[in-house]
Amino acid sequence: MIDQLLRRQALIVVGKGGVGRTSVSAALATVRAADPARVLAMEYDRLGALAAAFGRKPGLDPAQAAPGLWTMVLDGAHQLEEYLSTVVPSRALLKAVVNSGAYGYFVDAAPGLRELIIVGKIFHELELRPPAPPWDLIVLDAPASGQALSVLRMPLAAHETFGAGIVGRTAHRVAQFLRDPARCAVVLVTSPEPFAVSETLETHAALRGLGLEVAAVIFNRMRAPRFDAHDLVRLARRPALRAAAPRLDDLGALARDELRRAAGQRRALALVRRRLGAPIIELAECRGVEGLALVRELARQLAALRAGEASAQPQAHQP
Repeated sequence: MIDQLLRRQALIVVGKGGVGRTSVSAALATVRAADPARVLAMEYDRLGALAAAFGRKPGLDPAQAAPGLWTMVLDGAHQLEEYLSTVVPSRALLKAVVNSGAYGYFVDAAPGLRELIIVGKIFHELELRPPAPPWDLIVLDAPASGQALSVLRMPLAAHETFGAGIVGRTAHRVAQFLRDPARCAVVLVTSPEPFAVSETLETHAALRGLGLEVAAVIFNRMRAPRFDAHDLVRLARRPALRAAAPRLDDLGALARDELRRAAGQRRALALVRRRLGAPIIELAECRGVEGLALVRELARQLAALRAGEASAQPQAHQP
């Protein structure tokens, strides 16, 4: 399932703010780049958290951050000028257009134009002006769920906004690409906390309404309990230990908290599995780890799950 996920041309990673969406995006890109492959990781946040995770400064053009992996920050104005360069016949004319007052008025007045161009950058890199050699995968670290839905909705509604002109036709091609599950898919990232799970369910429903496939749900920051119910029973049956070590009561309270958290995680997984029906990937919490070390650990977990899935596949018998 993970291998099939990574074999698409584009993955759009969506999730509630604070669930680790950027780290998961970087980890997915890292795993695919190790195949080896050429991977472009785009990020919507101009602060460039994804690039910073690889120790790089954010930039508006693809810059190599690791073997087989490039990063870039999306910017509506920059990408719009880049798109116009594909339809305006000369650089001098392009410069005159961009510097004109009419251009600025049009950009400000056209609702959703920058959003359209931003999500259309995926299509631009894969279809309009692909590099040589081309990208094997583009991973988009999208904004938080609500804003991501607004960005993704724009090309799907562009016919009503831009009509049948050149922008409308391009938007139609972008929409076709986004809705092609063999080429592009959405990955929802969540954590087991109730608010994150609730937003994940709402986002999934909204994406289905847009005709976009959710290829997988990644449960990030799953925490395996260090105690089980038997540990609590053994502790309760040995009062002599508590007399000798009063802090054991605190340990018992900690164990009960962990068991409650584990039960909550199981309920969250069951709810998402029942309501969404999409494949679920679980990633363990990485305590005290951040930046590149966190990306590498999440990539290691994904690679291990991928290898496990491959080994579990029935081997074809040669005649």
